[in-house]
Amino acid sequence: QVQLVESGGGLVQPGGSLRLSCAAGGSIFRVDAMSWYRQAPGKERELVAVVISGGSTNYADSVKGRFTISRDNAKNTVYLQMNSLKPEDTAVYYCNAVVLNKNRAFGNYWGKGTLVTVSS
Repeated sequence: QVQLVESGGGLVQPGGSLRLSCAAGGSIFRVDAMSWYRQAPGKERELVAVVISGGSTNYADSVKGRFTISRDNAKNTVYLQMNSLKPEDTAVYYCNAVVLNKNRAFGNYWGKGTLVTVSS
């Protein structure tokens, strides 16, 4: 059993910052790629940022220069630092991770999501 738990969402004014965290726990042997997605009401879920096991990162064009994804491998945790937030960043943010569990099976896991609301 693997669980991803997000935290850090909330209400912030335009131009403000938030830092999201996602901790993976359970029957984990190794966590590989970790990523953040978001879904606004009535919109498709979209990839925001990804950090692969080798450390390389990639970002959606809409967040480049404003968001930074990072990870703490010792804690199986991924972070998303969000700066210069805009109202269009409002969405439920979901953590995703590719995990090799202790049964040596790969799985693709999702957190339940954390709501980020950017509004004055």
